[in-house]
Amino acid sequence: MKVRAHVFISGRVQGVFFRAHTQEKAFELGVKGWVRNLPDGRVEAVFEGDEDAVKKIIDWCHVGPPAARVDDVEVIWEEYKGEFDSFSIRYY
Repeated sequence: MKVRAHVFISGRVQGVFFRAHTQEKAFELGVKGWVRNLPDGRVEAVFEGDEDAVKKIIDWCHVGPPAARVDDVEVIWEEYKGEFDSFSIRYY
């Protein structure tokens, strides 16, 4: 089953290559979507793909890359749209 998750990660998650590591993990799992930094210090991401793969990348977000400190991961499940061809880092 294909699913979509809109995720907000808080903690020390900017300036620690969180976006780049998220992109690598998404490629590894075959997850599509995007990730970006927010002005309030959080990281926001949208993940689409097979339910198992999306759950795995969300689990990974609870830990993040080695330099990160994740305090909270908020997950909002949305209707799958299939709108992405790949996984990208957004800068806006």
